[in-house]
Amino acid sequence: MIQGMLILLFCQLLGEWLMVALGAPIPGPVAGMLILWLGLLVYGKVPDTLRLPAEGLIRHLSLLFIPAGVGLMVFAELLAAHWLVVLSSLLGSTLITLVLTVWMMQRMETYKARRRGEHGDR
Repeated sequence: MIQGMLILLFCQLLGEWLMVALGAPIPGPVAGMLILWLGLLVYGKVPDTLRLPAEGLIRHLSLLFIPAGVGLMVFAELLAAHWLVVLSSLLGSTLITLVLTVWMMQRMETYKARRRGEHGDR
């Protein structure tokens, strides 16, 4: 469990360092998640030492939203003043996410169907 948490924290730290060094406008944890993803692609699977702490974090994911909720309360006046911009960005990002998800699922289904055709029915 400790080894898995260290891997997760190291990827986040590496992402933070990389974004600061590059001056990129991408949050360090997002870059760290991409680094972790690339590492898992190279490794080919999720090792048990990483799977167990990741499942534990996912199990308690709702607790990680508490700081964000507090942040919303702190900036309630600012959000109220710019509600139309906030609403537009929420709707726009939701629409983009839905469209990209549908597109990706269609591509995956096409890929699976092609692989089934090449290898026979499984």
